[in-house]
Amino acid sequence: MNVHHLSLAAAVLGGICGQLLLKAGAVGATDVLTQLMRPASLLGLACYGASAIAYMVALQAIPVSIAFPSVASSYAIIAVLGAVLWAEPIGWPQAAGIALICLGVVLLYRG
Repeated sequence: MNVHHLSLAAAVLGGICGQLLLKAGAVGATDVLTQLMRPASLLGLACYGASAIAYMVALQAIPVSIAFPSVASSYAIIAVLGAVLWAEPIGWPQAAGIALICLGVVLLYRG
């Protein structure tokens, strides 16, 4: 694995962290301004910024047709973590969607 693939992995992980922190900042917030000023939300936005920089490094050597669909893996991970951390429901449609995303990412790298 080279620096570009590591950067793509860092971008995906940074996006996951950013999303989880934004959700943590949203829990119990009464309005968007209150949510925005929470430390978790500010840190989440910082994670998204760092993730974007890592993604830019990845794009120097990885085709966008591979890199961007790889980011979809974060959608599946976030859905599962949302169920674990905040008891968000995962019904069969969500489970099927998560499975299809995972299958798509696997196929992307096998081709």
